[in-house]
Amino acid sequence: MLYLKYIRLLKKITIKKILNAFKIWISYCISKNTKKPISSGFPISMSIEPTTSCNLRCPECPSGLRNFTRPTGMLNPTFFKHTIDSVYKELIYLTFYFQGEPYLNPHFLDMVKYASEKGIYTSTSTNAHFLSKEQALKTVESKLDKLIISIDGSTQETYQQYRIGGDLQKVIEGTKHIIWAKNKLKSKSPHIVFQFLVVQPNEHQINDVQKLAKDLGVNEVMFKTAQFYNHANGNKLMPENLAYSRYKKNADGTYSIKNKLLNQCWRMWSSCVITWDGLVVPCCFDKDAHHQMGDLKKDSFQTLWKSSKYQNFRQSILKSRQEIDICKNCSEGTKVWA
Repeated sequence: MLYLKYIRLLKKITIKKILNAFKIWISYCISKNTKKPISSGFPISMSIEPTTSCNLRCPECPSGLRNFTRPTGMLNPTFFKHTIDSVYKELIYLTFYFQGEPYLNPHFLDMVKYASEKGIYTSTSTNAHFLSKEQALKTVESKLDKLIISIDGSTQETYQQYRIGGDLQKVIEGTKHIIWAKNKLKSKSPHIVFQFLVVQPNEHQINDVQKLAKDLGVNEVMFKTAQFYNHANGNKLMPENLAYSRYKKNADGTYSIKNKLLNQCWRMWSSCVITWDGLVVPCCFDKDAHHQMGDLKKDSFQTLWKSSKYQNFRQSILKSRQEIDICKNCSEGTKVWA
């Protein structure tokens, strides 16, 4: 019953949030048409990073590769609460994820509960290796609205080719624990999503993972395209079925992103990312936080959101998006829903 997740989302919306969203949309439309950035209102969506630490070694992930230039650490709950207190009146959707495995932060579910109590729709993404029965109960009790579980294979042999160091049985057990906890507490949340990152080693198991999700009682399956940092000459992980790829093969044998990089981006007006140590970055594609709009330990969010630095970045989007490094691999619109 997919409609239930939308009902939960609608319940989080207030008149103030609607008016704020309207202001954002109007300012975005004016900016897009005049090519001059106007920013009215504050984000309706935000991602915040519980940690950069991860237990797996996925080959196309900065956390898995351990190749961040920024420090690894854990989101402080006091800092988190201070941040949420400053944005919750406008904020509709909060994703507890950027890089890393959220459940490694010992305060993660306390922070989810705090955001839920503030009337924000909450979501996270996990590799599900830490979903014991105890953690599953705490997850349901936190009122988390949406739980995305990465499951990139229906057999251990296939799963471990991308999720290096991972154990598929733990993922399945963690999923069962969440469903058990929902039933025990008579809760309809969280909405459980199996996210299947389609790569060459696992694309033959697309139908299998759909069946597995149905057998377990998972609410939804989402097939996601993979990002490759060096894609021009192809990559051994690229799926043969290009419907599940964010890249196309050119006449000269090279590969390029399918999406047209139009000089506009709704995300720059409606959302942002906050790293575990308080840096504000414009987009989840800026995985190493190179484009820092400011530091919340030094300035308020409202100050940074309206700052000349942020406005200049929006201007660069409107002028020539193809010149911005984090935009060159943008997959907006390349998720395939089951």
